Amino acid sequence: MADLSRLPPQAVEVEQKVLGAMLQYPTAAPAVFELLKMGDFYRQAHNEIFDALQTLFERNEPIDLTLTANELRKNKKLEAVGGEVYLMELVEKAMTPANVEHHAHIVKEKASLRDLINTSTSIINRCYEEVDDVDGLLDESEAKIFSLSQGHVRSGLVPISALLSTTFEDIERYAKGTLQGIPSGFKDLDEKTGGFQNSDLIILAGRPSMGKTALALSMASYAGIHGAKAVAIFSLEMSKSQLVQRLLCAQARVNMHQLRLGRLPHKDIPKLALAAGPLNEAKIFIDDSSDLNILEIRSKARRLKSQGTLDFVIVDYLQLIHPSRRHDSREQEIAYISRSLKALAKDLNIPVMALSQLARRTEGREDKRPQLSDLRESGAIEQDADVVLFVYREEVYDKEQGEPGKAEIIIGKQRNGPIDTVNATFVKDYAAFENYSPRAEESIL
Repeated sequence: MADLSRLPPQAVEVEQKVLGAMLQYPTAAPAVFELLKMGDFYRQAHNEIFDALQTLFERNEPIDLTLTANELRKNKKLEAVGGEVYLMELVEKAMTPANVEHHAHIVKEKASLRDLINTSTSIINRCYEEVDDVDGLLDESEAKIFSLSQGHVRSGLVPISALLSTTFEDIERYAKGTLQGIPSGFKDLDEKTGGFQNSDLIILAGRPSMGKTALALSMASYAGIHGAKAVAIFSLEMSKSQLVQRLLCAQARVNMHQLRLGRLPHKDIPKLALAAGPLNEAKIFIDDSSDLNILEIRSKARRLKSQGTLDFVIVDYLQLIHPSRRHDSREQEIAYISRSLKALAKDLNIPVMALSQLARRTEGREDKRPQLSDLRESGAIEQDADVVLFVYREEVYDKEQGEPGKAEIIIGKQRNGPIDTVNATFVKDYAAFENYSPRAEESIL
C-alpha cells in the first residue's frame, strides 16, 4: 500500500519558475506546451494557471499576466489560484527562456513518478481483491506500466539534417537490391512491397476457404526459416497442434489429410523428420488462446520485444479479438481493435499482420474479386491499414474455368506503393502457398 505519510514526488519551486517564465517571456510557452500537459503540476493552482495559458495559446492570443488573469477570472478561478498577487509572484520567480525546457523536464519527471505511484497502488489494491484471472491481471498491469513509459518518452521534432544520413543509407540498400522489410517468401509480392515494413499494419483478407490462414502461415514460415526473423502468431481460431501440423506438412511437402487419417506413406516419414529441423531452429512463437483480448496481445508482444525476440506479429483473425472494453456497437469495437493493432505496430516498430473476414456481398457480384469496401464491419480497418492484401482463388467459385491451384494476391491498398495483383500457387495437399507455377508440384518457395 502507498505510504500516505510521505509526500509524493514534487518540485513546486520549479513549477513556479516554469509558469513565471511562460508569463514573462512569450517565447518560453511553446517549448513547455510540447513537454507538459494539464495535470503534470503538483499544485492544482498551477494546473489551472497552465490551463489558462494553454487556452490563450490555442486561441492564438498573446500570453501575459493581464490576459491570463482575465481568463482565470472569466472561469471563476482567479481567486482560487491566489489572485493577481500570486501571478505577479510567479513572474518574479521566472527563469530565462534558455532554461525553461530543462526545468519543464523536471516537472514532467516528478509527474511521471506520481503517476507510477498511483498506478502501482491501483495494481496492489487489485492484488488484494479476489481475482479469478491472475494472468489477465498481470497483462493489464504490464499494459498500464507500459502506457506510462510511452507517455513519458516523446520523440519530438527532429531536424531533417539529422535524418538525411539514415535516409541515404536506406537509398544505398535500395540500390543494392536489398529487401528492406520482412520477406513474404513470394518474389513478385516482395518486388511490389519491398517486404513488410516496420510500423506497418497489414490486413490479409479473404472469404472462407480462400486460404487466409494457409497464406499467413506460408509467410510466417518463410520469414522465420529463410528470413531468420522472430515471428509471433496469435491464433484465436486454430490450435497450436493444428498450426504446427500445417507448418510441418508444408515444409516437408507431404499430404496433410493423409497424415491426419494415419495413412501417410512410409516414404514420407523421413520427410517430416527432415522438415522438423529448420522449424525447430526457427524463432516462431504460437499462442492459441481463444479468448484473447487486444490488451493481452499487446502485452505479450511487448514482452517478446523486450526480450529482443520479435520482428513480426500475425493475428488470426481480427474479428475474433475481444476489445477489452465495452463499446456501443460492433463497428466501434472493430475500430478500436484496428487502431490498437496499428498502435502496436508503431510502438514496437515491427510489421503487424491481421487476418480479416470479408462481407458476403462479394458472393453476389459477377466478378467476385474482393474490394476495399468488402472489409467486414468497419471502415476503420481500411483507414488504419498501411497495406491491404486480398487472397482470391477463382477455382473456389468455378472449378471448370478456374485454373487449378492458381491464386491471386491482390494488393488492394499500399500507403507507400502501387496497388497491383500477383499470382501464387495454392497446394491443396499440404495447405500452403508457393511462388506461382502452372503446376504446383514444380513450384519451390
